[in-house]
Amino acid sequence: MAPQRSVRLSLKKPTYAVCVVGVETSVDVYSDVPKGAKTFGVSGSPGVEVFMVYDPARVTVPTGKSHWPLDTNVEVTVSVDAASKDLNDLKVKVSYFGQHEGSALGHSMLYLTGVDLSLDVDTHRTGKVKRSHGDKKTWRWGPEGYGAVLLVNCDQDSVTSRGPDLTNSQLASLDDLQDMSPMVLSCDGPDRLFDSHKLVLNVPFLDSKRVGVFCARGGNSLEDYKQVLGPQHLSYEVERQQGERKISFFVEGLTFPDADFLGLVSLSVSLVDTETMPEVPLFTDTVAFRMAPWIMTPNTQSPLELYACSVADSHGPNKKFLEDMSDLALKTNCKLIICPQIENRNDRWIQDEMEFGYTEAPHKSFPVVFDSPRNRGLKHFPYKRILGPDFGYVTREIPFAGASSLDSFGNLDVSPPVTVGGKEYPLGRILIGSSFPKSGGRRMAKVVRDFLQAQQVQAPVELYSDWLSVGHVDEFLSFVPTSDQKGFRLLLASPSACLRLFQEKKEEGYGEAAQFDGLSHQVKRSINEMLADRSLRRDSLYVQKCIDWNREVLKRELGLTERDIVDIPQLFSLKGSYAEAFFPDMVNMVVLGKYLGIPKPFGPIINGHCCLEEKVRSLLEPLGLHCIFIDDYLSYHKLLGEIHCGTNVRRKPFSFKWWHMVP
Repeated sequence: MAPQRSVRLSLKKPTYAVCVVGVETSVDVYSDVPKGAKTFGVSGSPGVEVFMVYDPARVTVPTGKSHWPLDTNVEVTVSVDAASKDLNDLKVKVSYFGQHEGSALGHSMLYLTGVDLSLDVDTHRTGKVKRSHGDKKTWRWGPEGYGAVLLVNCDQDSVTSRGPDLTNSQLASLDDLQDMSPMVLSCDGPDRLFDSHKLVLNVPFLDSKRVGVFCARGGNSLEDYKQVLGPQHLSYEVERQQGERKISFFVEGLTFPDADFLGLVSLSVSLVDTETMPEVPLFTDTVAFRMAPWIMTPNTQSPLELYACSVADSHGPNKKFLEDMSDLALKTNCKLIICPQIENRNDRWIQDEMEFGYTEAPHKSFPVVFDSPRNRGLKHFPYKRILGPDFGYVTREIPFAGASSLDSFGNLDVSPPVTVGGKEYPLGRILIGSSFPKSGGRRMAKVVRDFLQAQQVQAPVELYSDWLSVGHVDEFLSFVPTSDQKGFRLLLASPSACLRLFQEKKEEGYGEAAQFDGLSHQVKRSINEMLADRSLRRDSLYVQKCIDWNREVLKRELGLTERDIVDIPQLFSLKGSYAEAFFPDMVNMVVLGKYLGIPKPFGPIINGHCCLEEKVRSLLEPLGLHCIFIDDYLSYHKLLGEIHCGTNVRRKPFSFKWWHMVP
C-alpha cells in the first residue's frame, strides 16, 4: 500500500484529487487559511467519509455545532467507499470561521474522483482469488498464515516445446495456464479518468528473472495471452479497455528457491498521474508470492510408478530381474516403467541418476524429477523421457568440476515425518551422505546441497558415508512403513548383528553351512571360515563403528529411539580404505508399500532355508511387511547386488500442505 497522500487546499480555486477506495487521503486544511480564522468545519457529500484525527491530550473535542480549532494537533482525512460514476462527482467543503462563529470567512472546495483499484491473488490459499483488504505484501508460514504460492512452471505441456514451459515467453498450450497462479486487477472508475492516468504493473529487477506474468485479453486462443512481465520486461502499462473493471493475469515461477533466492517475489500495480512531470504514482498495491519448493517423498508414501532399466552385460540381459520387478509391482498396483537400453546406454543405475519429488500450490500440484549431476549413460533420460505434461524437471550442474560418486542420488534419501524435541517435520528430513566432519573427504556438491537446503521444508541432515567405496547412504540405511503408531522403522545395516547370527548358528552346530553355497561363480565361505577370518571381522567391526556414528546422528536429528531402529545383518570388507558389501546388501532394497524387494543374500542354508533371509523375515514380517528376496546377483555388478540403486520409485505426495508448517 502506498503511503498516505496529502492534498493541499486553496481558497482561490477548487482542488481536484483522485481517491482510491479504502485508502485514506490527508487533507491539508492549514495550507491556505483566511486572515483571522480560528476554527474550521468540514463536510462531505454522500459517498465521502471525513475523519478528524487529533491528540485528545491536547485538543478538546467540540460539542454540538462547534467547529474544530485551527490547531496543528488536528488533522483531517477523507476516504471514499465506492468508485465514482463520473469525474469529480464527490465533494469535500472546508469552511473557516473567526473568533466569534458567524458567517464563514472563506471556503475551500475539494473535488474527488473515486477509483476502486486492487491487485489480488490467492492470499488465503484456497485455490481461488478473492478480494483482500489485508496485508498482501508479506508472506507468513503456518496454518494461520497467508500469502500466495507460485509453482515453478517446469513441466512441458506442449509437444512443440523444446524445453520446460518456463523457457517460453509465448504461451505454447492453454493447459499451461493451469500451472500458473491467477492474479486479478480490479480497476473500476470513470473511463475519462484513464485519459490522464495509467495503470502500470511492475516487478522488481531481482525478481524479474524468477517470475513471468501473462495477461489474458479475452478469447481462448494462444494469441489472447501475452507475457507482460519477466526477464525482459520489468514493467507493463496495462491496456485497460473502456468500461473494463477486472483484468486477469497468470503468474508463473521460473526458478526454485536456492542459495541466492529465498523464494519470495513480489508484483505491484501503480496508478500513475500522466499529467505531472515527472509522472507521479498516486497509489501502489503490492502482492507477495512464495515459490513452491521441491519436495521429496519417503518410502512410507504409497508407490505409483516403479522405474527400472533393461540392460545387458557379459552375463546376458537382465530379463529375469525385470520379470521379478514386474511381479513385485503387480502386488502393489504400481506401474512398471522400463527404460530401454537404447535410452539408458547400458547405464542401469537409475536411482543414482534422478530423484522423484513434487511441487504443490493450493490450486495444483505435479511431480518433478530432480536430475543429478552424475551425467552418465542415463544423462538425458529424465529430460527427454520424463519431462512432459504435468511432470516437471529440475537439475543442478556442478560448475568447473566433474561429479563425484557422492553426487549420485543413491546418496540422497528422506525420512518419514518426524518430531524432534517438540519440533515437527511433517514432510520428513532429507538425508545426504558426506565426509566425516572436518575430515576433508568427499561431499555432495555444494550446488546440490544448497538447493536442498533452500527448499526449507525438509531440513537436510548430513551423514557420514565417505567410509564406503561408492559412498551412498542407501548402502547402510532404509526406511520401511509399518502399521503401528510409529508408522515406520529405520533399517540399518549391522555387521555386529550378522556376526552374532553366525556365532549362534555355529553354536547350534551349523558351522559348516556356507555363504554363497550353490553359486558356481563365487567361492563358498563356511560360517566357521567367516568367523575365523580376522580381516573380515576387523573390517566389519570398523564399518560397525561408522554406522554407529550415523546411528547416533539419526537418533538425535530424527528424534528416534532404539525401538525405532531395526538392525539388518550385513557384512562388509575393506578394499583399500573403503568398504564394500561382502554379500548382496539387504538394506539396499526397493520398498513398495508393505512389499519389500530385498537383494537375495545367498547366506548359509540351514534346514533348507537361508539363515540370513530367515532372520530378516523374523525382524520385519511381524511389522506387517512382506519380504521378497530377489536374485539380482549376476544381473547387476556380480557381487554387490543392489536392487535399490537399480530401481526408482515415484510416490504419492504428502496430504500435508507444506505452507502449513513453520520451518
